[in-house]
Amino acid sequence: MNLALVSHPDCLLHNNGSVAGMPHPENAGRLSAIQDQLIAQGLDPWLIHIDAPEATRAQLLRVHEAGYLDEVIDSIPERGIVHFDQDVALGPDSLKAALRAAGSGVAAVDWVMAATDRRAFCAIRPPGHHAGPRKAAGFCIFNNAAVATYHALEQYGLQRIAIVDFDVHHGDGTEHIVAGDPRILFCSSFQHPFYPYSGVPARADNCLPVPLAQGTRGPDWRTAVEAAWFARLEAFAPELIVISAGFDSHLQDDMGGLGLVEADFAWLTGVLVRLAERHAQGRIVSLLEGGYEPHALARSVAAHLTALQE
Repeated sequence: MNLALVSHPDCLLHNNGSVAGMPHPENAGRLSAIQDQLIAQGLDPWLIHIDAPEATRAQLLRVHEAGYLDEVIDSIPERGIVHFDQDVALGPDSLKAALRAAGSGVAAVDWVMAATDRRAFCAIRPPGHHAGPRKAAGFCIFNNAAVATYHALEQYGLQRIAIVDFDVHHGDGTEHIVAGDPRILFCSSFQHPFYPYSGVPARADNCLPVPLAQGTRGPDWRTAVEAAWFARLEAFAPELIVISAGFDSHLQDDMGGLGLVEADFAWLTGVLVRLAERHAQGRIVSLLEGGYEPHALARSVAAHLTALQE
């Protein structure tokens, strides 16, 4: 078995409250739906389960400012929910969940770096790719993918890491953190113009945005990312691939307006697996970002994990 599932029950505890009397779309049911699907498809027994640790302050400080960390900690309420940002709620257990989510990427990096041909998927919440050095945004508190990436750079001395983000929303926090760092190639596809209304033009040469019009379906998405990313990724020869896996670009997810399906996610995952086998000793760390229609999310994650195993 070469695929680990990194998660923790604390990730279920973060509570975003409700929206217009309905459960908030970023809720614990997302992780439950994924787990149910993995069991139903018979994938769960083939996974190595790893409990995510809490990220340490030193690990978080590689990507976030100290004052921001202190502000998050000081804002955690004893009861109820406070709105830290217009899109970010904090409850009594939100810090525990966010620390586990950020720590999952650290644990995943440690696991894949311990041997060749290993991959890991982090089933976590809250997501992370909108969180910048000193801001929370878009349901995100800490930037989980960036924490994992800089842990790999600093702990293992890697020189080239590719981050691939296929969420329906642009990973503006990740771009802010990594822009101009020659050790990182940041590839992102996203609906545009759409929240957070960023990504074009790119902040730096190491950022490769693929803005997509509302209604873009799989064939056109595949053509666009191949043209924008594949030659640069091959020339970059990453020693590790980190995926910000956002499944809200699915046709059935009304959080956005793209039209990808499970086969599209599996296709790109397969391309990245082969790239990792050529340059990164097979090592990939994938972290859950968006995906808010639970059935589409669960099926998409299952397709993603199946492709990671191949």
